[in-house]
Amino acid sequence: MKAQVVLFDGFDPLDAIGPYETLTAGGVQAELVTAEGAREVPAGMNLLSLKATARLSPDADLIVLPGEATLDEAAMLARFSTLAATLTPVLRETKAIIATVCGGSLLLAATGLIKGRNATTNHLGLPALEAMGVNAIRARIVDDGDLVTAAGVSSGIDLGLYLLDREVGAQQAWQVEELFAHERRGTAWRAA
Repeated sequence: MKAQVVLFDGFDPLDAIGPYETLTAGGVQAELVTAEGAREVPAGMNLLSLKATARLSPDADLIVLPGEATLDEAAMLARFSTLAATLTPVLRETKAIIATVCGGSLLLAATGLIKGRNATTNHLGLPALEAMGVNAIRARIVDDGDLVTAAGVSSGIDLGLYLLDREVGAQQAWQVEELFAHERRGTAWRAA
């Protein structure tokens, strides 16, 4: 399994690192990418920078979209509509499972690709998600088949463990849970 965690200027570091490290610890080949290719990518609120090593590819098996580190929802949504234009062509072409953490589902909703789908985000963003035509579910993890979304910023590790359990196996997920001394929490909602 090949996973790509998408970085963009202003990303939330915990949204990206939580699933990245969890998937990597579970034996998944994961890389940090951008729509433009390899570059240094500054996180939001001047927190830190991470180096993306490759370009986002439709050939990935799993694509993870983090949210943005900001407290200004209106500015975030405006930036997401611009960013969505660069991501949409690849996301339309891919057969990958697309996963999001926190406001990453708002970014994905801005592409129009999940209209009518089930998803979650941070509880503060649920009304905005609903306003973009998404069936907003208040749960820690929402599994809608090839779309798996996680709620707040701290849910990135839980998302990684959920995906390991679902795609690699329960034993692998449990081993990473033990390694991290982390117990999954919250509701994992699945579409019928």
